[in-house]
Amino acid sequence: MTQSSTISFERLTPKIRKITFANPPVNLMLPETVARLRDLVVEMSEDPEVQVVIFTSGTPDYFFNHFDLAQAGGFAAQPAADSVPANVDLVLRLTKAPFISIASIRGRTRGGGNELALACDLRYASREHAVFGHPEVAGGILPGGGGTERLPRLIGRDRALEAILGSDDYDADLAERYGWVTRAMPDAELDSFVDGMAARLASFDKTALAAAKAQINRATLPPDADLEAAYGEFLSSLTWPGFQARVPGFGKITAELGTDEVERHLGRYLGLANQQA
Repeated sequence: MTQSSTISFERLTPKIRKITFANPPVNLMLPETVARLRDLVVEMSEDPEVQVVIFTSGTPDYFFNHFDLAQAGGFAAQPAADSVPANVDLVLRLTKAPFISIASIRGRTRGGGNELALACDLRYASREHAVFGHPEVAGGILPGGGGTERLPRLIGRDRALEAILGSDDYDADLAERYGWVTRAMPDAELDSFVDGMAARLASFDKTALAAAKAQINRATLPPDADLEAAYGEFLSSLTWPGFQARVPGFGKITAELGTDEVERHLGRYLGLANQQA
C-alpha cells in the first residue's frame, strides 16, 4: 500500500481479511481506489488461506460513496484487463472470487460505492446510519458499474426503476424491506454481528463455501457482457448535453451549502437543483 492510498488492508486472522476505505471528507471513489481494490481482489483470490473479506469505511457517515466525477477522465483512462474496463473487472472479480465478501455498511453508499456493495456477497447495514442511492440519472448520466444489472435482480424491476430513475436516498429500513441489503440492524450491533458471521464462515471448509457460492452465482448473476455494455454507456453519458448543463447548477449548490451538507442529503439537493433549473 502506498502512503497516499485510499485503501488499507488488514490480516485479522489467517482466514479473514479486512479492507477499509478512507477518502475524507465524503469518501468519493477515485481511480486509485478502483486500481488498488482490483489488485487486492486478485491477490486474495490467489491466496488459498483467504475465506472471508470484510469491506468497511474509516470515514464517519460515509461507506463507499459515488465516483468523483471531477476525475472522470481518470476512470476512462484506466487500463483494461483482457479488454474489460478496470471498474467492471473489479466488480466481476469480486462477485466470482473464491472467498466470501461482506460489506459492513455504516454511512452513505451511493453510485459506484453502492455498485461495489452490490458486488459483495453479503451486505449488513447500520439501521441508524446507512443510506443508499443511485444519483446518476438526476445528474444527467447513467450508472456504469453494475447497478442497472444487479439491483433489479435483488429488488425487482419497478423498485429498481424507482431507485435509479428517482435518484433519491433510501434508509436502511427501506433497503432491507426491498431486499437491497441482506439485513439491517442497530448500529451498536453491526460490528459484532459482522465479526461473528466472518468467524463462522471462516470455520467452514473453503471448498464447500466457494462451490456453493459458484452455484448461486450461476443462478442469479447477470451476464458479464451486460456490465461491460453498461460501463460503455456510462462513459458516453459523461458527454451528453444534459450532464454538461447540470454541472454548474450542482456546483453552485455545493459552493453555497458545502460539500458535506450536500452529500449528506444528496437525493434532496439533486431534486431541488433539477426543479430550479
